[in-house]
Amino acid sequence: MRLRGGAAAVAVVLAAAGCTELTEGADGPQNTAGGGAALAAAQALPEKGRAPKTGYDRDRFGSPWADTDSNGCGTRDDILERDLEGVEFRDGDCEVVSGTLDPDPYTGTEVAFVRGRSRVDIDHVVALSDAWQKGAQQWDPSKRTAFANDPLNLIAVDAGANRSKGDGDTATWLPPNKEYRCTYVAAQVAVKKKYELWVTPAEKNAMTRVLSGCPGQRLPTGGNPTKAPPRFQAD
Repeated sequence: MRLRGGAAAVAVVLAAAGCTELTEGADGPQNTAGGGAALAAAQALPEKGRAPKTGYDRDRFGSPWADTDSNGCGTRDDILERDLEGVEFRDGDCEVVSGTLDPDPYTGTEVAFVRGRSRVDIDHVVALSDAWQKGAQQWDPSKRTAFANDPLNLIAVDAGANRSKGDGDTATWLPPNKEYRCTYVAAQVAVKKKYELWVTPAEKNAMTRVLSGCPGQRLPTGGNPTKAPPRFQAD
């Protein structure tokens, strides 16, 4: 077991403090768009009613935490390594066994991660079920697998806060940590823009309301390609 510093987690700390400058590296979100880009992108998202949830199943998005970036580690461990501080590994540099989420972006508190009794979840910023009802049911399996494992759409968070969110969108759920809300909504906008998902009228209104309070908020970019490698299968 060896200790690896959580340098990439600086991005989470900055975001939780209300900053907009992200420095997560090649595979994570990076702010390269100009100031105000998040609000403009939110207003440009296509608007439509929510489709029925009929046919939704987690398996439609492929095997959980598939190694779609082909780095030899599962997506869950990749995100834990990126977002935690003081990361410790078991027998190499893939399986994360401990670390600290400091701070948790959703609550602003410090949360310890210990494998097997974790209080940390990896959240899909845009929930899979929400995506399914706003365009993903029309995608091919490769795109759904890519979506479920894209670092742009993933973040380590407090498990309790994540489970209170469920599959909520901006209109129905926002992080209790108010200082993180602009960053959070900008991330949802970025994911929906990248994957060409639509938003409901209530959702767009909520996005506009939040981002109008931080008109200089940048739009995160980066993550993985929107198609998973051919070796991955989904229903």
